[in-house]
Amino acid sequence: MARLRSLFSRRLFSSVSSFRRVVVTGLGAVTPLGCGVEPTWRRLIEGKCGIRAIRPEDLRIDGVDEATLAYTYEQLPSKVAAVVPRGKGEGEYNEEAWLQSKDSKSISAFIAYALCAADEALTDANWLPNATEEKERTGVSLGGGIGSISDIFDASKLINEKKIRRLSPYFVPKILINMASGHVSMKYGFQGPNHAAVTACATGAHSIGDATRMIQFGDADVMVAGGTECSIDALSIAGFSRLRALSTKYNATPEASSRPFDCDRDGFVIGEGAGVMVLEAFEHAKERGAKIYAEVCGYGMSGDAYHITQPQNDGKGAMLAMRRAIGQSGLHPNEIDYVNAHATSTPIGDAIEANAIKSVFSDHATSGALALSSTKGAIGHLLGAAGAVEAIFSVLAIYHGVAPGTLNLEKIDPVFEGAYAPLVHAKKMPIRAALSNSFGFGGTNASLLFSSPTI
Repeated sequence: MARLRSLFSRRLFSSVSSFRRVVVTGLGAVTPLGCGVEPTWRRLIEGKCGIRAIRPEDLRIDGVDEATLAYTYEQLPSKVAAVVPRGKGEGEYNEEAWLQSKDSKSISAFIAYALCAADEALTDANWLPNATEEKERTGVSLGGGIGSISDIFDASKLINEKKIRRLSPYFVPKILINMASGHVSMKYGFQGPNHAAVTACATGAHSIGDATRMIQFGDADVMVAGGTECSIDALSIAGFSRLRALSTKYNATPEASSRPFDCDRDGFVIGEGAGVMVLEAFEHAKERGAKIYAEVCGYGMSGDAYHITQPQNDGKGAMLAMRRAIGQSGLHPNEIDYVNAHATSTPIGDAIEANAIKSVFSDHATSGALALSSTKGAIGHLLGAAGAVEAIFSVLAIYHGVAPGTLNLEKIDPVFEGAYAPLVHAKKMPIRAALSNSFGFGGTNASLLFSSPTI
């Protein structure tokens, strides 16, 4: 049986290695650390935090009286969030510029984030084609975890108020997850695959992985891929609070609230934003002289088949996803230098993932050679956008030779022993390959493996 498994693995790797190589040529981001990849990355490496206390006006419940708004705010047990900085200054997100277009009536906030991040990524990649054939060979794979809960809430009030005829004809287009992908494709005329994954907090990673396969199989030469989310609103916060998923101990000290792998963690901090990559067939990128950040060399998926919100205690689902990504790449685990963990700052999930990583990387992890961190201490949990933004961090870690640190890591969970420990501060080091983990409700898991294009 072992010989059969080995033979199957060799045949699988042989078939995977015959596919087209896929590289990253453009990056775009809207995050709680800033609007744009450069300010986000710079502040991340500097150890800055994008989490703040929420205010009543952040709850997105328009049309209610002040007393109702104040009561709702008071009832929320978690009063911290990783909010995208808005404004017209450097590194701020200019909301008006993205919501006041000719299509603004059908654009909700999560769609606008995607449009902003996609614009930056395409500009960065220098890929704004005019030729019909090039547009036909360019696709979009942009997903979201939840969509626009605030628009659904506002629409539902019309029923309660017996004003159903005032419902906007754009209501449905504003809440559909795939409209982020649709709007990006319409703006630039891309007629390749138009795809939208909806896999909770693994959405961004699945969107990038699926787009990679579309290029590998020849469905497109270029894909705009990533995830987007805008769910800092009363109903979303209340819902996650009822699940006891959110941090509640640090309302008075917001910047300390997201603390992956720390003994005093008590839940995740809800965040918002978008992350978008331009993925491209290697030969296509080389032919046009594109800048290449990294290569996508592995994409692993799995299901826990266990519980709606909790992973298996042994971390089998996470291990399967990581091992499948590594197996596709042909790399040995010892050749991977950095892991961007999913770790959301929940008591159970972080410990299970830490053990899963140790099981997959074995001596490479316990020797201290493997750099490991969770960037959610700085940006909170961006839900459907998390996997995409953290994939961007993994790519930049390779490109710049810097592994980000883990914010608020003061008392390391005893699951870590000896040299196996998360990075507290950013570390300058050569990074040949980096793995990014994303796990979601429903037991859905995805791991993306990136490598230096010269590896």
